[in-house]
Amino acid sequence: MEICGELEKKKLRIVFFGTPEFAAFSLEKLLTTDHEIVAVVTAPDKPAGRGLKLQTTAVKKVAEANALYILQPKNLKDASFQNEIRELKADLGIVIAFRMLPEAVWSTPALGTFNLHASLLPQYRGAAPINHAIINGETETGITTFFLKHEIDTGDIIKQKRVAILDEEDAGSLHDKLMKNGAELVLETLEEIATSSWKETPQPGNMPLKSAPKLNRHFCELQVELDRISMHNKIRGLCPYPGAWIKSEFGELKIYKSRISDLPGGPGTITIQQGKVFLKCADGYLEVEELQPAGKPRMDAKSFVNGQANKS
Repeated sequence: MEICGELEKKKLRIVFFGTPEFAAFSLEKLLTTDHEIVAVVTAPDKPAGRGLKLQTTAVKKVAEANALYILQPKNLKDASFQNEIRELKADLGIVIAFRMLPEAVWSTPALGTFNLHASLLPQYRGAAPINHAIINGETETGITTFFLKHEIDTGDIIKQKRVAILDEEDAGSLHDKLMKNGAELVLETLEEIATSSWKETPQPGNMPLKSAPKLNRHFCELQVELDRISMHNKIRGLCPYPGAWIKSEFGELKIYKSRISDLPGGPGTITIQQGKVFLKCADGYLEVEELQPAGKPRMDAKSFVNGQANKS
């Protein structure tokens, strides 16, 4: 036990839950502290690619590189897995971008389990907060740490940090910005818990809420009934993954980058005019700057136009 100013600082035993890069970045930062990561829980390896070679998660790669104890349960309700969590005798659980944990797991650490969520809760509860914030045209979002309780993403807030969404930011760049800010917030939250100086604030319950449900193929389809701003925001919010797509005269296309245009397009959903690619909207056109035809790599508009010219 160390003295931190006038506060006693405890060295905590931590069990970490996470899967993608967003979580792995925070795990690396946690390894720079004096606390002990007693186990890392991540998703099982999965076959991927043409050769169906087993792929490990970003969190597992960090854990292996640092010789951490790794658990990869297929079923979080499995009695043997839950017993192993109990035997770790962890002081604290930290969850970042992981599956919904059973209460028997998150309630096991002596001090409880806190989660990092990529929004300013209570707004954008759900699986895809980064995407939906951009799609809805927000100019600001943030990150939140909160203690888990039974209802998903509803626990009392420990800390929050606001982050601006730039005009032409897409989900990829915002993800990276929130990932870095989130890791800092995790360390700040951990410091307060280790010194018993944290405070909790109930999430506000008297406001209209915007949700962030999981993205699916149907949602990602672009509809020409959208106005230019809404279409542009949806393209930004789905770039680089999973990608907005549309059926067109040129087949199915994924649209990754666009800009609002006052130039006239032409007949059809996707048209080529004066060497440029235009996407029809309810109130005009977007100029498409990057796209991907089915079965082809992602390309800029000029390459797409040249490819169509070579077909004729």
